[in-house]
Amino acid sequence: MSNSSAEAASPKDAESLAPKARILIVEDDASMRELIEESLAQEGFQTLSAGNAEGALKLLESESVHAVVTDLNLGGVNGLELCRRIHALDALLPVVLITAFGSLDAAVGAVRAGAYDFITKPFKMEQLVLALRRAADLRAIQSELSTLRRRVADASAFETLVGDSAPMQRLRSTLDRVARSDAAVLILGESGTGKELIARSIHAHSDRRKGPFVAVNMGAIPSTLIESELFGHARGAFTSAHDKHAGLFVQANGGTLFLDEVGELPLELQPKLLRALEGRSVRPVGAEHDVSFDVRIVAATHRDLAGRVEEGTFREDLYFRLNVLDVHAPPLRARGRDVLTLAQHFLAMHAEQTKRPGLALSPEAAQRMLEYTWPGNVRELKNCVERAVALSRTDLIALADLPERIRDFDPGHLVVVSRDIDALLPLEVIERRYVLHVLEAVGGNRTVAADVLGMGRKTLYRKLIEWQVEPGATRPSSAPK
Repeated sequence: MSNSSAEAASPKDAESLAPKARILIVEDDASMRELIEESLAQEGFQTLSAGNAEGALKLLESESVHAVVTDLNLGGVNGLELCRRIHALDALLPVVLITAFGSLDAAVGAVRAGAYDFITKPFKMEQLVLALRRAADLRAIQSELSTLRRRVADASAFETLVGDSAPMQRLRSTLDRVARSDAAVLILGESGTGKELIARSIHAHSDRRKGPFVAVNMGAIPSTLIESELFGHARGAFTSAHDKHAGLFVQANGGTLFLDEVGELPLELQPKLLRALEGRSVRPVGAEHDVSFDVRIVAATHRDLAGRVEEGTFREDLYFRLNVLDVHAPPLRARGRDVLTLAQHFLAMHAEQTKRPGLALSPEAAQRMLEYTWPGNVRELKNCVERAVALSRTDLIALADLPERIRDFDPGHLVVVSRDIDALLPLEVIERRYVLHVLEAVGGNRTVAADVLGMGRKTLYRKLIEWQVEPGATRPSSAPK
């Protein structure tokens, strides 16, 4: 920081980065305040003014400015204390102090208070204009850097979702829109498709990115402890409750709460979760009062929740509360050559960890990876690569290094080729067989099956009704005619 009273340069020597900068003037002398306002207006600045520190702080709560200029001697709170309070609101906002004393003590005091610059009375108005022009330019640069950082974060938020297949491009496009909202999200997809990674990407791309991301697997908590984990408990609420415990809703305050495998939530606890979501508050076990929270809910399941609603094992009102926005995590078998992209990604990770930069897939191993259906999805592929790296005697991963189930997989097991016209099947029969095969492969989840088949859910549901396949089943209730 320099004393601007020593500067002789013209304020118009260089083009400003903030030609229409807004300046807050804090001066208890009305005539001096008006003089500064008029002078700055002639130089193209926009101005706001306050006669004391309290008025300035109130303005800053609702107005955005590029810089503040304040007299050191104000009635009540002085300029140094005002500078400290301003930086408590906005640590980077430049403050220029005007002082009647050009002493070392004044300079040290200004520096300690975090002032950008200080000007000693008497001063030429050009000196103040120059100091404020530089302060406003600094603010403009800070704003531009912040914007660039945000753009970089926006561009990279979904880069962790590896793959360029059409399903992944659609997923990224969906996530880009979903992240901008604060509505509840339900992520649907098979086990191993990366639902938590998707949830974290939504959080990282949202306005809540600076808040906590708290994840809980509903299927991993004993039913007797779910309420305490989610809502918290008071001291002495039960035998082992020796201390007060803040539940996950409160821990995630200001951020995102990820309810993984929400389909495993016992039916008797579903009304309590619904009540928390509707009231935006929870009552800890054993407590007398509710505790408010501010979180975004992202839930995920590999279950067919719509089917469970039909069966009566999942509450319809809770389903609609969670499923404001839905996201479908595509199964790996629907992602084409993303399999190889992911395999190379995992190989690169292991190459760095094991100091083996030459790790690569043989053509035979790569081809088999493309042919295999990956029922365990990305998780299975990751484990497969890790195993192959550990067992391979060379840096070239061969077909023999893959697990036996993958090595011996028959890619033609669903294909029937015949030149006998009597053996050829109608397209309707082939479609029915394949649709039911896919439905069985995804564990009866109709939403995921529709995504794999590339057809609308309503279309799939209609076909299954025609084929007499009951909700939750993967085969007709009676033999086809």
